Amino acid sequence: MLPADAVTLLGLQGEELVPVAAHGLAQEALGHRFAIKDHPRFLAICQEQDVVRFPADSPLEDPFDGLLDGDHGFTSTVHACLGMPLRVKGELAGVLALDAIAHDAFDAAPSLLFDVLGALGAATLRMSDLAEALVAAERHQRHIADVLVRQATDAREQEMIGNSPALENLKEEVGLFASSEFPVLITGETGTGKELVVKSLHRQSLRATQPLIYVNCAALPESVVESELFGHEAGSFTGATQRRLGKFQVADGGCLFLDEIGELPLSVQPKLLRVLQSGEIQRVGSDQTHQVSVRVFAATNRDLEKEVEAGRFRSDLWHRLDVCRLLVPPLRNRRGDVAVLAGHFCDQARRQLGLGPIRLHPEAVTALEAYSWPGNVRELENVLSRAALRASARVAKGNLILVQAADLGADLALPLQTLSAKTMQPSFPQPSSEVEEGTPLREAVEAYQRHLIQAALDRHDGVWAAAARELGMHRSNLHHLSQRLGLRD
Repeated sequence: MLPADAVTLLGLQGEELVPVAAHGLAQEALGHRFAIKDHPRFLAICQEQDVVRFPADSPLEDPFDGLLDGDHGFTSTVHACLGMPLRVKGELAGVLALDAIAHDAFDAAPSLLFDVLGALGAATLRMSDLAEALVAAERHQRHIADVLVRQATDAREQEMIGNSPALENLKEEVGLFASSEFPVLITGETGTGKELVVKSLHRQSLRATQPLIYVNCAALPESVVESELFGHEAGSFTGATQRRLGKFQVADGGCLFLDEIGELPLSVQPKLLRVLQSGEIQRVGSDQTHQVSVRVFAATNRDLEKEVEAGRFRSDLWHRLDVCRLLVPPLRNRRGDVAVLAGHFCDQARRQLGLGPIRLHPEAVTALEAYSWPGNVRELENVLSRAALRASARVAKGNLILVQAADLGADLALPLQTLSAKTMQPSFPQPSSEVEEGTPLREAVEAYQRHLIQAALDRHDGVWAAAARELGMHRSNLHHLSQRLGLRD
């Protein structure tokens, strides 16, 4: 309806504006969180009741400078900008922002149109909030009763960020398993984010208002692991000067996360099996048993089936833990999430290092998406933190930082011409021989276009940005063409 290069719906979370939906922005933008106090334009919008139009020569920095998609890319500066505060019953719920390169893009737009857009945006956020409130009311049936639930954790770091098919499937399984009381075994390579999956399971469980207790089995010496899990009585061993509760009793009524469960000594595994079967624990040095109600989440990067075959893990314990299994996909199977995660980690680095806005050069995004990521999400975070620090040395403090491919390190900063011929010089499929004789030219051309697009998507694991680069198109144009051809909604 408007000649805007970008439209963004942002929801209010605490003191930050978080992108809910966007059109015309680079994919990394969805990983950013915009603190209102750090962005004068957003602050001005949130303080008003009606549409706020910023003049083309406004000295206030636009939050989306360098984040527009398409022709303009990272070098562009937004010239036309307006924003609408979205309010529900008088309370600020979010912001609808429109941006354009042309300085006069919105001059002729009628005010009524903005009123309608603002009402629709507010209604969208309101319905989203209501849906979340209903889900929360169903799952959180008891009041907060334990101070441990008020853990000093940053909610942003507990998100599973991304929208790739592999991650969406994992989120669906987490939602399904969370509502039960069964143990959950989380498997996956190192650095994939198994702890985030556990936190998501706990938040969505019926025990969400009770503590989630963490135990790293790999960090516990065999001599103290039994006491750590089940507790001990005073005098039960040298140094045991007083009775101590184990992690199972501390977690009673809540959840216990046993990280690196594959490292648990064989000598302790029968006691863990007993807790899972009957809910009974016995402290070291005591003949008395105690009943506990604990839901167990266990994580490992080992193949427990092979550990059982090798005699390092009890088969009965494995079967007891393996009621619900979640496999956290490696980052190489989540190509579509790399740019979004990169944007999130750039934002995180900006906060930690006290830097100005951080943007990624398109060649840097290409290098990130082409890398195999043996260290998964943890490696991506480390790479972006180092790259942001390197890139910040080239600009004055507080200025926009552009991360180049060379900033990513030797393993990733490969010249574009050395990328595989499969990526840079695609072998396009031949026209389908299934087109019947006499088919109108337009239908035959559309069938071939569908064939080309689908083949490019298959080669790039469903990553639209990579497919668009291969086909020599802007991503927004590819989306529009795919919608017209019926390849996406």
